[in-house]
Amino acid sequence: MPHDTSDAPSVSAASLEGEEYEVEVGPVAHGGHCIARTDEGRVLFVRHTLPGEKVIARITEGNEDSRFLRADAVRILEPAKDRVEAPCPFSGPGRCGGCDWQHVKPGAQRRFKGEVIAEQLQRLAGLTPEEAGWDGTVMPAEGDKLPAGEVPAWRTRVQYAIDAEGHAGLRRHRSHEVERIDHCMIAAPGVSELGVEKREWPGMASVEAISATGSHDRQVVLTPRPGARLPLVELDRPVSVLRVDEHDDGVHRVHGRAFVRERADGRTYRVGNGGFWQVHPQAADTLVKAVMQGLMPRKGESALDLYCGVGLFAGAIAERVGEQGAVLGIESSKRAVEDARHNLDDLPRVRIEHGRVDRVLPRTGISETDLIVLDPPRAGAGKQTVRHLASLAARRIAYVACDPAALARDLAYFREEGYRVRTLRAFDLFPMTHHVECVAILEPVKKDA
Repeated sequence: MPHDTSDAPSVSAASLEGEEYEVEVGPVAHGGHCIARTDEGRVLFVRHTLPGEKVIARITEGNEDSRFLRADAVRILEPAKDRVEAPCPFSGPGRCGGCDWQHVKPGAQRRFKGEVIAEQLQRLAGLTPEEAGWDGTVMPAEGDKLPAGEVPAWRTRVQYAIDAEGHAGLRRHRSHEVERIDHCMIAAPGVSELGVEKREWPGMASVEAISATGSHDRQVVLTPRPGARLPLVELDRPVSVLRVDEHDDGVHRVHGRAFVRERADGRTYRVGNGGFWQVHPQAADTLVKAVMQGLMPRKGESALDLYCGVGLFAGAIAERVGEQGAVLGIESSKRAVEDARHNLDDLPRVRIEHGRVDRVLPRTGISETDLIVLDPPRAGAGKQTVRHLASLAARRIAYVACDPAALARDLAYFREEGYRVRTLRAFDLFPMTHHVECVAILEPVKKDA
């Protein structure tokens, strides 16, 4: 049976990479770029530009028969008022791909993120900001509201790529090529002070540096190239060292602790083997506060924490529902489950199950619950999981989302199942990038509504 090649470029289609077009730039789009069209009507996704600008756009990806082309703005003919000189010397066309909006005033970055959220809500869920209970703003994290030209140093986890000569850098946009750097401006002080960029890392493919929030724990996770030996790690601060096994991708302790200690909502959380924790130092507390304000847990209630990680929301809810309450967390990472059980060991009303939410939840036999919080991966929860959650008749659901498109799709599914968005809040927990975090609070539609 032949493969469907309708979306594949034809063999004879000529590459347009390197071609340049003078274009007027249209609206911002999800993904850190803006939309423009050539005189012939070709759609361009253009980075390093702003709505309203006139630029020379150089094609970085695409053929003559591509549905759209990717491009960089390599010359700015008519700049927008929100444009600034990029503070980072490694930012720009063909350079580091870590930041999307270095060339944009901080307030405008948040405004653009709000426009993207609004567009995704309207297009994928049929919701206006008013219908979503959202005022249209994206709130900066505490301490991040800085003047133009200053950059918040927020990233507590940085994955450095290592080039063939052993030098540390960051990946270029949509590329395996490494941009060597001597300092990342958005790296948190605890990461920068390790001095990863000043060392050579022979035989390594990547080095992840982790600086815990709420403790002085520092950690590096080394990923060797096939067959390479680990270098002697001597950094500027005491640090634990882990390595990724080339055969099974498992993470193993080399020396020091296998975990870092994070702090949020008055509790300490162990996060082992380079596992997931919110990257911005204010993110965990910001999101817990938004979720708790939205759910308003009551004594004696039952709750589900889905995709629960090391137990952040489960712990917060358990503290509030009291000894007569009950919380079930579900998480697919085995190590995160071990950490969650350790972190919440003093709360016997919490149970953590290991496995995928769509498989474990049906097996629990739970037919109803009072509260649900879900923080799914970037792809979202999906229609079947949403349908199951809606059947549990929770009085409120908190949906934490790092991708506005996935959020909007799932909100549309929830509406089909009888839930409406009560409130939505957006937080700029990834300054200088296109990423944004949202918390949506849902409730059942009243039968007489």
